[in-house]
Amino acid sequence: MSFMQIMKALILLTILIGLLGLLFKRNLLLRILAMDVMGTGIISLFVLSAARSGQRTPTLVEGATTAYADPLPQAVILTAIVIGFSVLALVLVKAVSLAKRFPTLEVKEIEAYREDKSCS
Repeated sequence: MSFMQIMKALILLTILIGLLGLLFKRNLLLRILAMDVMGTGIISLFVLSAARSGQRTPTLVEGATTAYADPLPQAVILTAIVIGFSVLALVLVKAVSLAKRFPTLEVKEIEAYREDKSCS
């Protein structure tokens, strides 16, 4: 197995772990952590697929004969990282708000508490 295949397998395992955490964890903080792990794995998969050996940065250098690397995937990945960070911050703020309103962060207990309050 080559290094790239091993890295791809580890990244796909990271995405799967994040997905399983989203599906099976009931605590909101653990779900947020799983969502961040899955997002990091997806970004890593894009970085791995955009990696090319033998290419150089797109700067003007005299006498350069190698091909230029495309800067667009780097810009897209950087944008995805910033958006992922802002979404994570927003979700954590909402989790803190829920923690102040309800005595727990377990999803089932919050739903049951809301149903009890709406029936009253």
